[in-house]
Amino acid sequence: IMGMTSSYPASAQEDKVIATLNGQQITEADMALAEEQLGAQFGRLPEAERRVALLSALIDLKLLANAAVEQKIDESDEFKQQQEFLRNQALHSAFIEKNVIEQITDDEVKARYDEEVKKLTMPEEVHARHILVESEDEAKAIIKQLDDGGNFEEIAKEKSKDGAAANGGDLGYFTKGRMVPEFETAAFAMESGSYSKEPIKTQFGWHVLKVDDKRQQPAPTLEQVSDEVRSVIVREKYVATLKDIRGKADV
Repeated sequence: IMGMTSSYPASAQEDKVIATLNGQQITEADMALAEEQLGAQFGRLPEAERRVALLSALIDLKLLANAAVEQKIDESDEFKQQQEFLRNQALHSAFIEKNVIEQITDDEVKARYDEEVKKLTMPEEVHARHILVESEDEAKAIIKQLDDGGNFEEIAKEKSKDGAAANGGDLGYFTKGRMVPEFETAAFAMESGSYSKEPIKTQFGWHVLKVDDKRQQPAPTLEQVSDEVRSVIVREKYVATLKDIRGKADV
């Protein structure tokens, strides 16, 4: 029924025959299309196993399609209606790919990104550290150590009960709404480079807080959001293209 030849990368030879099925050829181009349509089903497989799985799925597809032809299913009105719908659907996608998606340049994406970034008002964020202890007296003793020139990070590593102790109490940057209210209020009220002069009580215990930095949160980079920006442009151009074509149609 089937013969299989050694495989080659699609980029090297798109029409390379990799298998025959009852005399029908299966080519690299067929495999590329199968990858596009079915690849997500085998996404977690290693490359070699995914390729074998795709070929197997393609063979099954062709075998059942041939069986359907033998039963003349392809000649039924119901099938012809479905075929016409799928043809229109494929043509729709191909038209959008050629006339919308392929027309969008990297420069256009960057220009749209720059335009949208200018509209953003990024929230303030704080880079803070803390030392968490069980009692107010312990916290006051730590503040005394700091007043005497103690190193915040070293004290945090030694005495903090929090998971961030190993990193010198570092909590990284955070915006409002991320921490418990008492802690957040104190952090955003402090100046950069200062530490709390009084212990801060929360549900977790007693904190000594240090603010390393305060800033406006950076806007996302083009690299981080380029796909989202491109998708917005695609949607807008799709709507505009469809509106133009509808305007010329007799509906």
